[in-house]
Amino acid sequence: MKQLLAFIRKEFYHVFRDRRTLLILFGMPIVQIILFGFALSSEVKNIGIAVLDNARDVQSEQIISRIQSGSYFQIKDAALNYRDIEQRFKQGEIKCAILFPLNFGSDIYKTGGAQVQVIADASDPNTATVVTNYLNNIINNYQQELNPTAKLAYQIIPEMRQLYNEEQNGSLNFIPGVIALIFMIVSTALTSVAVVREKELGTMEILLVSPFKPIMVLIAKAVPYLVLSLIDFIIILLLSVFLLNVGVRGSLLLIFAESILFIITCLSLGLLISNLTTSQQTAMLISMMGMMLPTIFFTGFMFPLENMPKIFQWISYIIPSKYYYAIIKGVMLKGLGFGYVWKETLILAGMATGLLFVALKNFKIRL
Repeated sequence: MKQLLAFIRKEFYHVFRDRRTLLILFGMPIVQIILFGFALSSEVKNIGIAVLDNARDVQSEQIISRIQSGSYFQIKDAALNYRDIEQRFKQGEIKCAILFPLNFGSDIYKTGGAQVQVIADASDPNTATVVTNYLNNIINNYQQELNPTAKLAYQIIPEMRQLYNEEQNGSLNFIPGVIALIFMIVSTALTSVAVVREKELGTMEILLVSPFKPIMVLIAKAVPYLVLSLIDFIIILLLSVFLLNVGVRGSLLLIFAESILFIITCLSLGLLISNLTTSQQTAMLISMMGMMLPTIFFTGFMFPLENMPKIFQWISYIIPSKYYYAIIKGVMLKGLGFGYVWKETLILAGMATGLLFVALKNFKIRL
């Protein structure tokens, strides 16, 4: 144990003396969590909208006031005509326009009812759908307020309820995925260069002639990054709770235990990459680019897996971050216990064991 502790202490010295490693280890996660938390959001806010009010009556002004009072739309200068609206769409100044015809207020009380035209920029179909739904709800609510006693012959009124995210906080969807992405990139990338660095510096010969067993070398290489990754996780968790208002509903102990298991899986993968490559640049490229894209595409936090072809859904089963994302989302956001995530935990444990075994087998004890 004295030999192991001495070697672990040496690895800590390596990390603390390398400013680039410290920047990747602590700088990148903080930047990513802030960037993803604020920049990536499924919410639609501050959408530019133009209004062409040909009616200029009380009813149209009340609807415009309701549109303006929310945070979803930002009303630009009043449109002059159809050509003015079309020009603004081309310039990208607005994403939506609403047009009130003449006699809009008086037509509301007629048998046929009044019409209002909503035009949306469908070059982004998702945003266009959300925007038109927002406007449709505003107009329907206003119509209901005008005549609350009006009843249709048959009427179904759905009552909506949002579970686990009542405030519609867009960060809740991205934070668990970003945590998985950070661990997969940082832990794997830094560990992947650990063995390769010894080869390039020529110090591998010293390790190989020492009475140190290969498994002890790998453990000593991984322990410092495990400790520092846990510190990273604490920082990320604090930023998520206090800066991005992401509440933790489940057990903190379970979250930490699952995070340790996932970090060990990432470290094992990094050690395997480190044993199979001969240069730090190759190891870093494989670990960062090769792990980042599968985590983004096949985890499910940015693109729903259900929408993908079957072959991509099958590929996602070999991505460790998919299971960690499911665990952290269930425990952190839904308050689930171990009984709901034991399958994913078992798969991660199997992956960590298998990767560590393969890494040990590929550790060359001869130059």
